[in-house]
Amino acid sequence: MVLTFQYIKGQNASVEKNIFNVQTGILGIWASNENKLGNDFTIRVETGLDMGYYISAYSDDRYVLAPVFLLEPKWYYNLESRLNKGKHIENNSGNFLGLKVKYVPDWFVISDFDNYSVANQVSIIPRWGIRRAIGKSNFNYEIATGLGYKYVFLKNTDNDLRLVLDVHLRIGYTFN
Repeated sequence: MVLTFQYIKGQNASVEKNIFNVQTGILGIWASNENKLGNDFTIRVETGLDMGYYISAYSDDRYVLAPVFLLEPKWYYNLESRLNKGKHIENNSGNFLGLKVKYVPDWFVISDFDNYSVANQVSIIPRWGIRRAIGKSNFNYEIATGLGYKYVFLKNTDNDLRLVLDVHLRIGYTFN
């Protein structure tokens, strides 16, 4: 049996009800669940490991993996336009605006050196991005960018508020 998708004039474009996704990028691995809030709106809940890589002129290069938790409401603003042009929107293929709220706890790190920890930190970053399925498969890619703030809770000194640039390049698989 072959399933085909056809756009019917007047049909409302809509995000998927619920998608579970696993993604990887240059700096980590993540699992997420995106739930429908409305025809164009979702809420993404994500957990994973963010990677940091440190290059030093005074010692060996180092890497660190730290746990991360994310909550992001998203607005997919071009679904109707994509359907009108004959493009598919399966697995939430579309352009989006989001508000990324990310928490990195000081629970544990995976690193190539001993006694390393990360400070607790929270970031809030408005973002623009695209999500696309690769062909007719469940594989996908996401590209997003934004500028926001990160608040770092330092232990022995004043806390630190930093301006951060978020660049998000990932490839993944959606489970239906």
